Amino acid sequence: MKRRLALCAGWAGLLLAAGCASPGGPPGAATGEAWSGRLSLRVDSEPVQTFSALFELRGAPQAGELILTSPIGNTLAQLHWAPGEALLKNGSQTRRFESVDALIEAATGAVIPVGALFGWLAGREERVPGWRPDLSQVGAGRLQATRDSPQPRADLRIVFERA
Repeated sequence: MKRRLALCAGWAGLLLAAGCASPGGPPGAATGEAWSGRLSLRVDSEPVQTFSALFELRGAPQAGELILTSPIGNTLAQLHWAPGEALLKNGSQTRRFESVDALIEAATGAVIPVGALFGWLAGREERVPGWRPDLSQVGAGRLQATRDSPQPRADLRIVFERA
């Protein structure tokens, strides 16, 4: 259960949703790009970890925010990042990390390339060692990316629209 909550919290930092953006976000978050939709992550660890949520992603790789919510609208986690810092807000608890990548790895056990994610959602081929994004359906609002190395294997699926 703790692993599932950590996975949820980590994705809160990565994939955000359903109009729950916090006022006073990080610098640059309001001027960057924005997407919302549904996401799922499967990490083939022992045991297999799965997570799905609504998300809202705003900003840019350098500074932004990700909000994850449940299907009924409860905020699961909020992630805000800026150079040198990433904050994960989960209920009344706030955890600090030196980067958004460190936050995601600590929470999910899988490094999710946030910088590349912005490019992938925009339909740009961003190369990340170990990751294979499938951008063939981005025009229809669908993205799939698979991480084969390092292990464990991870499968990220996103159904989205530009906000």
